Amino acid sequence: MKTLVIAEKPDMGRTIAAVIEPRAKNNRSYLEGEQYIITWAIGHLLGLAEPDAYDPKYKRWNFTDLPILPDHFKIVPNPKTKDQLKIIGELAKRADRIVNACDAGREGQYIFALIQQQLKLSQPVRRLWISDLTAESIAKGFAELKDSSEFANLTIAARARSEADWLVGMNASRAFTTKHKELLSVGRVQTPVLALIYDRQKEIESFDSLTYYEIKAEFEQEERSYSGSWQGDRLTDKEKADHLAAKVRGKEGRITEYEVKDTKEYPFKLYDLTLLQREANAKYGYSAKKTLDIAQALYEKHKVITYPRTSSNYVTEQNIEGMHKALHMLKSTSYQELAAGANPNLVHKNNKSICNPARVEDHHAILPTLKRAGTLSSEEQNVYDLVIRRFLSQFYPPAEYKQHTVLTEVEGETFKTNVKQLISLGWKVCQGTDETRKSGGKGKKKDEDDEPEELVSEPFSVDRNLHVLCKSSEVREKATQPPKAYTEGTLLKAMESAGKQLENEELREVMKDAGLGTPATRAATIERLKKVGYITMQGKRITVTPKGRTAVELIRHAGIELLTSPEMTGQWERRLHQISKGEAAGEKFMENVKKFTVSIIEKVRSQPKASASLFEGEAKPTSRSKAGGTRQSAGSAGTRTSKVKSPADSSNRGTTSAPAERVPMGVCPRSGCGGQLIEGKKGYGCTHFKQGCGFVIWKEYAGKKISHNMLASLIEKGQTQLLSFKDGELEYKARIVLMDKEKGQLQIQRSE
Repeated sequence: MKTLVIAEKPDMGRTIAAVIEPRAKNNRSYLEGEQYIITWAIGHLLGLAEPDAYDPKYKRWNFTDLPILPDHFKIVPNPKTKDQLKIIGELAKRADRIVNACDAGREGQYIFALIQQQLKLSQPVRRLWISDLTAESIAKGFAELKDSSEFANLTIAARARSEADWLVGMNASRAFTTKHKELLSVGRVQTPVLALIYDRQKEIESFDSLTYYEIKAEFEQEERSYSGSWQGDRLTDKEKADHLAAKVRGKEGRITEYEVKDTKEYPFKLYDLTLLQREANAKYGYSAKKTLDIAQALYEKHKVITYPRTSSNYVTEQNIEGMHKALHMLKSTSYQELAAGANPNLVHKNNKSICNPARVEDHHAILPTLKRAGTLSSEEQNVYDLVIRRFLSQFYPPAEYKQHTVLTEVEGETFKTNVKQLISLGWKVCQGTDETRKSGGKGKKKDEDDEPEELVSEPFSVDRNLHVLCKSSEVREKATQPPKAYTEGTLLKAMESAGKQLENEELREVMKDAGLGTPATRAATIERLKKVGYITMQGKRITVTPKGRTAVELIRHAGIELLTSPEMTGQWERRLHQISKGEAAGEKFMENVKKFTVSIIEKVRSQPKASASLFEGEAKPTSRSKAGGTRQSAGSAGTRTSKVKSPADSSNRGTTSAPAERVPMGVCPRSGCGGQLIEGKKGYGCTHFKQGCGFVIWKEYAGKKISHNMLASLIEKGQTQLLSFKDGELEYKARIVLMDKEKGQLQIQRSE
């Protein structure tokens, strides 16, 4: 018999097959050679079952049925990929050993564990644990396959995370939705992230701008001219500021202090996924999801970077040799000049800013592989370029500066001058443009109280023994600025470091590494907040919708502050980490999650119902006030444009004017409902939504727009006419079929 290899995705499976079975026969859904059969999942082939799998009564959302606390969680196949699951089961019958080649991380472990559970696979399992898909790494990984028992605790932690998220999300969402008659999504990670955005927006709206005045003076000493800023308490009196400026203008002064320090700025750390997403957002405006998709393509399809879903900025000793080989490879690419100027001696196992095995968990930092990049799209090239330049900078010395600090006194008033003189660019030559070189540094955020600093490349010096002349002075009007609205890049940073505001030191340490969500899930969390209508994008800025505001306020007013706080995520991540290391029991963790779930239901039960108007209105862009602050335009709460709203348009309310009366599209197919289907912004939902009917057919499915005629056909005949679909390059005919008349679930049914 043969060994069955199960990869996470088709591209990964084919790449692995090319190394271990180069002459394997391609059977479309798997490849077979002399020793190995290589097949794949397509992401998650299985998931936790919906509540109605435990009891049909849960098809209707009723508060009285809560909480839902399964004794044993059921799993169900994904209808879209059930054929592939069946193929894996058939192939397993011809194998006496199995290799788990899913992604080397918690989610990859979970994907395989569910397949193993559903198909009742009893064969011994070995684990392929690699961080890139180069032929060298795959060959080495198969030569050093690990026993699956080494990852048993990681599997337990993965299950606990998934089931705990189900308990909190499913119960809290149903509780708030049925209590307030509005579709409200609540989750362990998405809710505290929404609260971060909400709190920032409230800060911006309540910000009162203060006008103040700065005094700038120009000084001259022989051939040298330099500027300085007046030192003293913040001036809010224009008359006093004018008096001070006039007092020193044209007068002679002296240098009371002159200090010169040699400073160095070292290369930024190698990329983890979150840092790569932040930089791609700042430089190119890419969303977190877009950057993740591009990075995944560079890893899976092009195989030019290592595994991107990493939370580490460091490498292990075993990676050093590979880094040197990658540097050599880059010497024959368009990065030839930078690679030629690099110093390999700077990257070694004792350089703790690069090599720190203690800070590497499942995966090391993102690195280039030994494969040269072929034809990349412009967006792929942009992200690849970020990775390469960050990598090459590790082989360069620090940037060097002389920091000049001058205190000048005129008529008893002191002015301060900061000049940063460039000595050597060092690693900053890898940043690409003059602008980015100059902005290098440590990436510090400047605020109103930061001392102004002048960056120069020419030599600078003054003589503290010679007098100076104040040639000119002027008063500049300034205004304090509100906090900036989140962009996806800055939100990712906040998610990553959310725990830094926690009081508990142990939680803060865990959150420093884990934060809200994981590098692999943060992009999906942001997309989820958009999808459910909690946030909108205004350019690059993120704005909370009325629905998002109300959701946060309802949760907090219910006394479930923990749901909006990073503290709970910190507690969960700490315990899950301990479970994955065998230091804590999964059963105890789940017991506590169930207790928390029960407390949520009890607190929502006693909460008064919210007014429907609180969920409506339009999120207005922030505008600059005369005083220099920002304000959100106060739109009205909004009026309901029809007596009934369906869940199909609840995720995007108030963005456009809806007609005053909605035309029925047909009778709701749900048994015993008696409602009518009406058109919303994103789908066709039932008018009996308030009575608990959750039937909805979304306007887009499998890349097709569901027209009125298609809707009628689905309701009357249960299927559409034959339509054309594409699977990669393959075109096929199929119908869209109404599989579940209770919820409106659709499925593609191919024609024979």
